[in-house]
Amino acid sequence: MNVLALNCGSSTVKFRLVAVEPGAPAADGRALAQGTETVHGDDYAAAIARALAAARAAGAVDAVGHRVVHGGPRFVMPTRVDDELISALKELEALAPLHNRPSVAGILACRDALGAAAPMVAIFDTAFHAKLPPAAMTYAIPTELATRHGIRRFGFHGISYAWATARAAAMLGRRVEELRVVALHLGSGCSAAAIRGGVSVETSMGLTPLEGLVMRTRAGDVDPALPSLLARVANATPADVERWLNHDSGLRGLAGGDGDVRDLLAREASDPRARLALDVFCHRARKYLGAYLAVLQGADAVVFTAGIGEHSPEVRRRIAAGFEWCGLTLDPERNLSTLARDGIIGADGSRVQALVVAADEERQIAAETASCLTGTVPGGGISSPRRSP
Repeated sequence: MNVLALNCGSSTVKFRLVAVEPGAPAADGRALAQGTETVHGDDYAAAIARALAAARAAGAVDAVGHRVVHGGPRFVMPTRVDDELISALKELEALAPLHNRPSVAGILACRDALGAAAPMVAIFDTAFHAKLPPAAMTYAIPTELATRHGIRRFGFHGISYAWATARAAAMLGRRVEELRVVALHLGSGCSAAAIRGGVSVETSMGLTPLEGLVMRTRAGDVDPALPSLLARVANATPADVERWLNHDSGLRGLAGGDGDVRDLLAREASDPRARLALDVFCHRARKYLGAYLAVLQGADAVVFTAGIGEHSPEVRRRIAAGFEWCGLTLDPERNLSTLARDGIIGADGSRVQALVVAADEERQIAAETASCLTGTVPGGGISSPRRSP
């Protein structure tokens, strides 16, 4: 089965046509074509048309899998796209406006282009975290408010975590079911997850993707009173404050520029703002790493993934420094030489091994799409939870 995996963002459509055998591990998927198309304005139809043309030049498109960031409490498994699903996703846009709106636009454009020629499936980033324990998913606000408005912690980057967990198990020669993993997804968006036996038991993002680690443009954790204070002292609207926290904070807000870690590392020797931004970024990640080691009562592995996690040995070094007490020790040479590829970077004999996993959400999307359409579960991989907690 040839599955076209689509990841629609605010300005790009990333795609990959993957040949998959239903029921086989996600890692067995074979890429036939891939690329990124720019979205001009809101013209997703043109970007999708170009992606489809490039994919069809490499092979037939039998099905399409769409990455959708927020599935809310209802969507906890891969789901076939229909009018009811599209309507529900539009209602969820308020919880992830930066992400769900482009996903819906991409789904609509793809449906218009394909008609009934290929079934489509939505794969949700929140689904991997659907079995969070009540203690981890619950905010300490009045129960009646939380129940009435569906407020709880959802977590994100689940497709990435599913891939990273399966790859970590394969790299260590272990079964997913027996592993305790702390995974750090460090890219433009950043999060951490504590994963036991392939199931997320704690994660840093919450109701929306804003909570948790410091990110490229997002603040991560702040005092809950900060938004209302900013609204008062800056005479700002809630929308203004939300925009500041999502688009103008994080590394960009601390150091200026675009918040690119590579730029900050180059500037830090002569720029105190860049140095502070990196210190805050790594400190927050270290705090979550330590907390999640406690949640899991120890771990078998710490996994670094996504753009920064894969490409920045220096950031990995700073985050892992000082964790020798729990058995986590990086091998300096392995760490420096492992760039944009899977690799074990821990020292020999480390009780907690350190790994780099090159993110591949598209192959995970393709495998879960095939699983949904054929009723199989990818062997050796992680499928989204099958029921709501």
